[in-house]
Amino acid sequence: MSETLDRRDYVQAIERGLTVILAFADRHPLMSLTEVAEATGLSRPTVRRILLTLRELGYVRTEGRMFALTPRILAVGYAYLSSLNLTEIAQPHMEWVLEQTRESCSLSTLDDTDVVYLSRVQTHRVASLTLATGTRLPAYATAMGRVLLADLPAPELDKADFRPLTARTLRTAAQLRDRLDEVRRQGWAAVDQELEEGLRSFSVPVRAANGQVIAALSMSYGSAVPVPEATERFLPVLLTAASKISEQLGARFTPNGRRLPVPQE
Repeated sequence: MSETLDRRDYVQAIERGLTVILAFADRHPLMSLTEVAEATGLSRPTVRRILLTLRELGYVRTEGRMFALTPRILAVGYAYLSSLNLTEIAQPHMEWVLEQTRESCSLSTLDDTDVVYLSRVQTHRVASLTLATGTRLPAYATAMGRVLLADLPAPELDKADFRPLTARTLRTAAQLRDRLDEVRRQGWAAVDQELEEGLRSFSVPVRAANGQVIAALSMSYGSAVPVPEATERFLPVLLTAASKISEQLGARFTPNGRRLPVPQE
């Protein structure tokens, strides 16, 4: 505690709440009440009250006797991102993607089971969808959604309404889990006409200094462009742009999350 902070101004309940939230870090997606108490050093009754409050607010969910964070907890981090003005940092790199590919480029984040557009630079329309800042799309059917879900330790896939948006749309949580495993291995996602017929897309992660995926950078293109050609032409451009945005946020990671060495002076 800061020496200048009067004890009367210190809110211990906030400290304890944050301590409980941080107990789920380091790949501990599911924890029992006892495990959280042991990890935090707090009493079981205190931990129980905090977890039930967080559940009521939508930041924690339960699976039997186990507790897990929900994607809503990311809203806390997004408040910090807003102070960094992520969209301002990303804008010139998104415009560069547009210049290099002549295809639209978007930046998005995750809210529960949806992706929400933070920013978009657009060329000719390849989709009938109206996509602008604030637009929401189902995460399961989008490349950007899969990039964001793949970074969560325990994404709530069973909550998703797997509506068949096209004949190619994934229909089950098991199918989506397989795709998320693929995204984690390769560090990017591709969707082929699952959101809308005739529309394909790539998406890559934007990372914060701690390696967490805080946004997804994506681009869409028409199905007239063959997938192998698009992968060769478009994907390297998108990966470069996301890497530069991440570097400006203090991150030094490969797309699939491996930390890069610090450059020697």
